[in-house]
Amino acid sequence: MNLAAAATNESLAQTSNVLIYSAMAVYTLAFFAHIAEWLLGSRSKVARTAAALTGDGQESAAGSVKVQVAKKGGATAVLERPKIITRSASGSRDIPDGPGAHGGDAQGDLYGRIAVSLTVLAWAVEAAGVVARALSVQRAPWGNMYEFNITFSTVAVGVYLTLLALKKNVRWIGLPLITTVLLDLGLAVTVLYTDSDQLVPALHSYWLWIHVSTAIFCGAVFYVGAVATLLYLFRERYETKLATGLKPGSFATSVMERLPASGTLDKFAYRVNAAVFPLWTFTIIAGAIWAGDAWGRYWGWDPKEVWSFITWVAYACYLHARATAGWKGRKAAYLALIAFGCWLFNYYGVNIFVTGKHSYAGV
Repeated sequence: MNLAAAATNESLAQTSNVLIYSAMAVYTLAFFAHIAEWLLGSRSKVARTAAALTGDGQESAAGSVKVQVAKKGGATAVLERPKIITRSASGSRDIPDGPGAHGGDAQGDLYGRIAVSLTVLAWAVEAAGVVARALSVQRAPWGNMYEFNITFSTVAVGVYLTLLALKKNVRWIGLPLITTVLLDLGLAVTVLYTDSDQLVPALHSYWLWIHVSTAIFCGAVFYVGAVATLLYLFRERYETKLATGLKPGSFATSVMERLPASGTLDKFAYRVNAAVFPLWTFTIIAGAIWAGDAWGRYWGWDPKEVWSFITWVAYACYLHARATAGWKGRKAAYLALIAFGCWLFNYYGVNIFVTGKHSYAGV
């Protein structure tokens, strides 16, 4: 019976590995579909004219443009395209969002829909791989960094797909998200891979499901906020150049006009970070309670505990500065990226390079 169970577990572990590699292959197809969306979805003259007639056209610089359209019977109508403001005045919200990665045309939108469909398929395959890994060890699949990585990327993509399902205009996250997910999974299957094994006694607790699951979810949401913050910095610099009369290059213009306005990106990043911060607070408290049960003390200045607290302080400073000091824009963005950098070091640096009580599962 034990031999049969061991054979079943080994089979499930191999199935999990196959599913993870299959998910990587589908994610790669989604990556190329997103690239096609950004590169081949440029707005043609026909698309620009159609957008102007429907009121959806957007210009990269302020000003009005007259468009002549031939009408039936030989008459010509002259339509005045409304003035588009590319940078908002202080305290106002008059910057239109970009048309999306597809550039506003049907071809680009088609590539984008294909990319999202492939992402959904890859996410489902990867989620099945995580479940198979859990079944192979008959526990939560978070006992080492390999398992944490594959679960983290699954949750991050799940957050993105949930936002899309809620009809949020976040498809612009797709390309950077899939890029980093592929890097994350590549690191997991090469450097961080660990064979299926049972947990050390300290981890045999229901707190594993509570503490680690919330930590993974918080990290996934923090990651989405960091992507929005980084894109905000690029878009804000682009808008600043336009406001000062400079003309960005054609490539920068093509990319930046497909992103939401800087104000939109800034607000999105703030909202997702603020929404998940209370859960990160709970994650630290849950970890302290678990430490009390496992090691007889709630806090012992273990490196993982210290960096979890440093991450909490960094995000608290970011949210406090936004709420009280009125910090918005680049200063707040730098704080947010520093906070996410602390989370990344807590995730990778502490586990790989620092020895502590949390170093119980190798990598």
